[in-house]
Amino acid sequence: MFCYFLFVLFWGCGEKNNTTKNSTDETDGVIQVDEPTASTKKILFFGDSLTAGYGLEVSQAFPALIQQKLDSLGLDYTVINAGLSGETTASGKNRLDWVLEDDIDIIIIELGANDGLRGIPLAETKSNLETMVEMVRTKLPNAEIILAGMKIPPNMGPEYTAEFEGIFPNLASAEKVHLIPFLLEDVAGIPELNQGDGIHPTVEGQKIVAQNVWDILGPLL
Repeated sequence: MFCYFLFVLFWGCGEKNNTTKNSTDETDGVIQVDEPTASTKKILFFGDSLTAGYGLEVSQAFPALIQQKLDSLGLDYTVINAGLSGETTASGKNRLDWVLEDDIDIIIIELGANDGLRGIPLAETKSNLETMVEMVRTKLPNAEIILAGMKIPPNMGPEYTAEFEGIFPNLASAEKVHLIPFLLEDVAGIPELNQGDGIHPTVEGQKIVAQNVWDILGPLL
């Protein structure tokens, strides 16, 4: 467990500049999102560096692995990776409208880790996540919503840590959305499954993260 706490303690969830190819780019303040290929249904992954595939080619990030799984099963869905390194729930709330499209069927919200590591007030994180869920429901009332759960180390104190972890299942229950209990289950803190920074998943780690996502996403398709 110590290695996990050490792993997250130094984790800024992608606040460094990513020198490899990611699915989002910022040019003159405008975020470029990968254009989906033709498909009748869309799945939007909206998150931070974990979703963006920090340190890897975009084709190696778990959203791309989900696309491969969909294709192999002959399921007519296009994945849109709208991950942005360093994203918080506050900045995500402000960005969400930019990436929502009328024909998105499923959205996975993966945000909050940067909030916890920065000690942002828990009420603010909770409120921002609630707002994003409501934004999706207002614009896309028929879309399925999946919330990705996250954990942080105890350096902010046991009360903050426990309450942070509880935000995700409590919100999922209150808002009646689907929950990935912990996105990095069986990956966080395992050196061989994380890159040299000890922070972001390797190619093999991404495969496990993709399975964690698929366990919840798959039954909805």
